[in-house]
Amino acid sequence: MTTQPPLKAAIIPVTPLQQNCTLIWCTATMKGAFTDPGGDLDRLKAAAAQHGVTVEKLLLTHGHIDHCGSAKILADELGVKIEGPHEDDRFWIARLEDDGRAYGITGKPFESDRWLVNGDQVTVGNLTLDVYHCPGHTPGHVVFHHPESKLAIVGDVLFQGSIGRTDFPMGNHQDLIDAITGKLWPLGDDTVFVPGHGPASTFGRERQTNPFVGDRVLARA
Repeated sequence: MTTQPPLKAAIIPVTPLQQNCTLIWCTATMKGAFTDPGGDLDRLKAAAAQHGVTVEKLLLTHGHIDHCGSAKILADELGVKIEGPHEDDRFWIARLEDDGRAYGITGKPFESDRWLVNGDQVTVGNLTLDVYHCPGHTPGHVVFHHPESKLAIVGDVLFQGSIGRTDFPMGNHQDLIDAITGKLWPLGDDTVFVPGHGPASTFGRERQTNPFVGDRVLARA
């Protein structure tokens, strides 16, 4: 008999910006969480039903419209709480309605039930994920890491072959580089990460090949 991994994940791209909402769940309890439910709520609820997952909370990496525009709507529909991001992203969340109009995405401002800080932990069923504050793309961006699964949900901090934009209000390029190299790389080269857009990768692969934060690139900087 094969044993189930403790954590399973399904990636559901949402909104016209094709943002990776991830449904993660504890296989022991079948309780789960959506990370960054930016929109397309019918598709998200269908995915949870398809996998037999009871969603018990929403986890947010940061306050951009494609990541959390519909979080409050979904939280109210499901009767669950929102955890994250760091409260330095309050100003982004306050402008979700305006940003939603600009991008053609539903946006509803909200007050998080739990603002997160570096070193916090969040639970999903029997799982415990570590929280890392990784500013730069936005000042309140956080990353979720499940050490046993060697899985990280990194939002728009890092992508396969790229890094997050830092030209938004309160963005900071050096903060982003420092967060990637100081907080993500130590999690291990074999850690798989789900970015906010595009395909998953590993930290080791990005250290070898990423044109912005690869080891060779930074050694020349």
